[in-house]
Amino acid sequence: MNLVNLMEPEQQVSFSEAVKIGLGRNQGVFFPENLAAIKDVDALLAMPFKARSSKILQHLIGDELPSDTLDDMVNRAFDFPAPIVEVEQNTYCLELFHGPTLAFKDFGGRFMSECIGLFNQGERVTILTATSGDTGAAVAHAFYGKENVDVVILYPKGKISLAQQKLFTTLGNNIHCYAVEGSFDDCQALVKHAFLDDEVKSKLGLNSANSINISRLLAQVCYYFEAIAQLSQSQREQVHVSVPSGNFGNVCAAMIAAAIGLPIRKLSATTNQNDTVPRYMATGDWSPNATLESLSNAMDVSKPNNWPRVESMLNSGIFSKDDFYSCSVSESRTQEVMKQVNKLGYVAEPHTAIAYEGLQINKSEHETGIFLATAHPAKFKESVEGVLEQQLDMPQVLSDALNKPCLAEFIQADYDGLKQRLFEKLG
Repeated sequence: MNLVNLMEPEQQVSFSEAVKIGLGRNQGVFFPENLAAIKDVDALLAMPFKARSSKILQHLIGDELPSDTLDDMVNRAFDFPAPIVEVEQNTYCLELFHGPTLAFKDFGGRFMSECIGLFNQGERVTILTATSGDTGAAVAHAFYGKENVDVVILYPKGKISLAQQKLFTTLGNNIHCYAVEGSFDDCQALVKHAFLDDEVKSKLGLNSANSINISRLLAQVCYYFEAIAQLSQSQREQVHVSVPSGNFGNVCAAMIAAAIGLPIRKLSATTNQNDTVPRYMATGDWSPNATLESLSNAMDVSKPNNWPRVESMLNSGIFSKDDFYSCSVSESRTQEVMKQVNKLGYVAEPHTAIAYEGLQINKSEHETGIFLATAHPAKFKESVEGVLEQQLDMPQVLSDALNKPCLAEFIQADYDGLKQRLFEKLG
């Protein structure tokens, strides 16, 4: 698999190199040079989830990984389901919260852990990542207790739910967490700064587990195939998928799935009030505003890292601009939609409600709609119960985490201060 740095196209690397590097020169993200279509998609959709996922990843990655090795990696990483649930006629929710940390990022985090373990071959690595909510837990649990791996997680202090936070700040061991005074974009800026610091990169063996990392992105392609596989043959003809979008990695994976042959006809990348991309699509002016706090905090991102990948596919025609929609949903409307979906008999946390609303705005009557539930409602217990005025059952994994002490340290959004902490703890 040949991957190109979208900022500096002369930097071309293999899949294993991209996984180990994480971020390319000049903060560029890596993207496949070619996305060839799979020949018999119907036969692929007839396969079981794990076997199909291994075939998809083999198609994307190529011959870098032996098929039996990749089979084993997928079997360990994807040991939980991704069901679709019919919410109303011809409209389905793809539930991606059945993994160990109850969020879609378990798929990418666990596959990345498999890749790092294989490619680093005992060399020391430090995973440095920023989280707006769910990445932290998924990555922390995927790498917890792994030899020669330290994980450093930065999150915006007070701006993610308590349940999200406790899932990763209570682990300790090789998981090191810092609550940053600032926004997710501030955390992300610190991560990017570290990747430009040769001393930090060489001394700590730096890597990133954000959706910057190509291994996470490719893993996410697989569950879109699983969603379509659960539809009838006739329903597959006109599928419209709505993805709640913050860093735009999830919708990027959907576009890759479509590019290699999955019959996704239209995509809605639906944001909260942090509407950089919808405004850009409407005006052509890229002008990120200060990040606003929202009920859908995992999407509180004004400068999405994966937008260069999405824009590259749109500009090259890999996915048609005419079939790509992006709109924003206000805080008040998010709450209204949560109530609306609840009346249909389904409990949607804020991110899921935003995806549902994007589908309602953009879907045509004849299309089959799929909207993504990226996290379990209980991860946003306070907001969901407050809006819906009903009690939620708490999954055991969350109950256990909430009863443990937070081990995170507080820091300012200052790179020199972070660097000093990293060297003191890990150097």
